[in-house]
Amino acid sequence: MDVACDKCPAKFKIPDEKIPKGQAFAVTCPKCQNKISIDARADAPPPPKETPAPAAKPEPAKEKTLLDEVDADAYDAEEKPFDFLEEGAETALLCEPDQTVRSKIRKALDNLGYHTTEPDSAREVLKQMRFHVFDMVVINELFDTSNPDLNNVLKYLDQLPMITRRNIFVALVTDRFRTNDNMAAFNKSVNLVINPKNIDDCEKILKRAVADNTAFYRVFKETLMKFGRA
Repeated sequence: MDVACDKCPAKFKIPDEKIPKGQAFAVTCPKCQNKISIDARADAPPPPKETPAPAAKPEPAKEKTLLDEVDADAYDAEEKPFDFLEEGAETALLCEPDQTVRSKIRKALDNLGYHTTEPDSAREVLKQMRFHVFDMVVINELFDTSNPDLNNVLKYLDQLPMITRRNIFVALVTDRFRTNDNMAAFNKSVNLVINPKNIDDCEKILKRAVADNTAFYRVFKETLMKFGRA
């Protein structure tokens, strides 16, 4: 830095590395001993501009599902599926949009001794299931939906605790799989698959499948009791 004394003609240099950056300071003129004030703040680079942090994007609102809506509904005794049941009575939930198919399944369930209810919509089904655990659920995968993968009743059953779910026998009516396709039943998290072309034999199919399921869980429950986990 070149410095000129304001009291005498003296001029001299100050090495840049000895200048305190961004500060005001004073030096003594080597000729007349005058105090020379120097402001190095003007030479300091301007502070970097702060870039404002990007505004946080609001999280998208979670879409409210039918299950959420039903869970939020207030208690209404009118939604209970049965007014009175004898002790030990077995109950069935029938969800089938086709009236002809529904009539045949209803007859089969009556012959098998079930007290059956037939809701008209998924909302009504979910409300009834809030108050009652059915022994049997027979459901068409297209009940109250055009997309079998978005069936609200099946989604509800799939999220039940296993201790509750294993006490419900679920038969899925679908034309995508063959009757008694065990692998398809496993993939869809149901106990039985019934193809509509075999609906005339649904009583025999249900009776056999329920008997096999009961025998399997009898062994399962006896094993739990044996190890003290029942």
